[in-house]
Amino acid sequence: MPTEDGNIEYKSLKKVIGKSADLKSLSETCVSFANAQGGLIVVGIEDEEKLPDSKQKIKIEDVNNVITRLRDLTDSVALANPEIVDALNGGQYFQFKVLPSSRTIATTSSGKVLIRITDKSVPVSGEELTTLASEKNAFQWELISVGKIFWKDSNIDDVSKFIEDIQKSKLVSDFIKDKSHEEILEYYQLITIDGYLTNLGVLWFGTPQQRARISYPITVQYIVYNEFEEKIRKKDWHFHLHNPKQLVLDIENEATELNYTTEISSGLFRKQIRNYPKEVIRELLINAIAHKRFTISGDIFIEVYSDRLIITNPGGLPFGITKDNILHERHRRNPHFINVLHDLGLMEGEGSGYDLIYEKLARDIKPLPIIDSTINKTSVTIYSGIVNKEALEIIEYISQHFRLTQKEFTVLGIVASEKKISATKLTNKLQLTNEDRMRNWIGTLLDKSILITRGVKKGTEYLLNPSLFSQSKLKISPTLKTIDKEQLKHLILEFLKYNGEKSKSEIFSNIQDVEEKDIQKCLYELVKLEKIKPLGANKNRTYILAKKK
Repeated sequence: MPTEDGNIEYKSLKKVIGKSADLKSLSETCVSFANAQGGLIVVGIEDEEKLPDSKQKIKIEDVNNVITRLRDLTDSVALANPEIVDALNGGQYFQFKVLPSSRTIATTSSGKVLIRITDKSVPVSGEELTTLASEKNAFQWELISVGKIFWKDSNIDDVSKFIEDIQKSKLVSDFIKDKSHEEILEYYQLITIDGYLTNLGVLWFGTPQQRARISYPITVQYIVYNEFEEKIRKKDWHFHLHNPKQLVLDIENEATELNYTTEISSGLFRKQIRNYPKEVIRELLINAIAHKRFTISGDIFIEVYSDRLIITNPGGLPFGITKDNILHERHRRNPHFINVLHDLGLMEGEGSGYDLIYEKLARDIKPLPIIDSTINKTSVTIYSGIVNKEALEIIEYISQHFRLTQKEFTVLGIVASEKKISATKLTNKLQLTNEDRMRNWIGTLLDKSILITRGVKKGTEYLLNPSLFSQSKLKISPTLKTIDKEQLKHLILEFLKYNGEKSKSEIFSNIQDVEEKDIQKCLYELVKLEKIKPLGANKNRTYILAKKK
């Protein structure tokens, strides 16, 4: 059985049928699913169990009564496909789907509005209701047919190329490929049943004049600045000449500054490292187009500075997505548009785009993306960064000798650039809610002895395994950042021995590469062991060697 997440919920049979049933609580779950991406509710499997009780049997009349009651307790919630399932152990449970409410806000009969975020039903109120309503409008925008443009009156060359690309795509099933041309266009919501182009269809097949009549079509500004942040080059895409795929390809062709590289020497050879990984540029650009809010005006901006790239698109992050959970949350503002982009191979699968961005940046030892979102716009900043040659060689060495997953490479890149990182800090960088979930990201890095740990529980630290690299030909410079606690204590004692009374800041400034918090911990322990003596109040505290008794 899959675990609970944003699209599936398990309920005990006792909480749904019988004297202790709480269908009001279940109705809130249904509302939260409807206001998000829909979901599946499974009834009859207890928490932490994978199967129902082997003797448990479900009556069809009980299922019908539950569905009927839930419909009474909710508004604008569609429940579908209720069925009784026979488990492998002979027991039974039942399940049903909650369809997403695409055009109206779903509520309970008492007026409560909730939305599904990860595995929780979160109440929505105040300004959040406005945001949720705008998301519904965005969903509806794709399917509207305003100009009554028959698909054969659009750009037929673009239609033919689209059909050809779909039929060649490895991401599309034969069931879809075998449909007629018109059926394929209907399947992707590019035309209505009557054969008229939807707004989405106009984006892909419309003539420039037809695209211009869309309320807020895709427009892009590409601006390059010099080191003094003075504008030195600008390119606009405002004339609606291209469909989304053509637009992306043309931007990539024109944006020559995004292809710049930095030369890194490696022994007798020199290696060119892109300032911005190609896959990251493509994913950010596609994201800006795919998640643009088409119900408000505004250009997509691509701003290139000497040390960073900023891509901004109209509309805030989709509801429930924040800069602190974007790596894990899944929500599609323009689901049909995204489906087309995915099936054409222009973007990663749903929700996996930022996994790719994190991995590519971590492998190139570059800072992770900085995301800023308001109700009107979302911007993502990535830095070309000063490449850490040593860490880069470590990543390359490991990639040649080990087969790692995308998540493992992300973790490895972060640890290699940091030299040493606490479990808490790594958890925050990976946007995880707890350190237990980090096991999926650490994967086999510990088992393969690529990483080692120091400390326990909250004090756990991850660092590269020095013995792994001692046999390689890499010339890794020593750093005090990875020094263990006992060695650091001796170093502090030696410093105080030769320099006398000193404050924590003075000790920190004279012991290079060591983190201040590590020095603080050692000072506490040395005081406790009566090896050193604190003098003065907190703000002016200094330390001196304790006199031997």
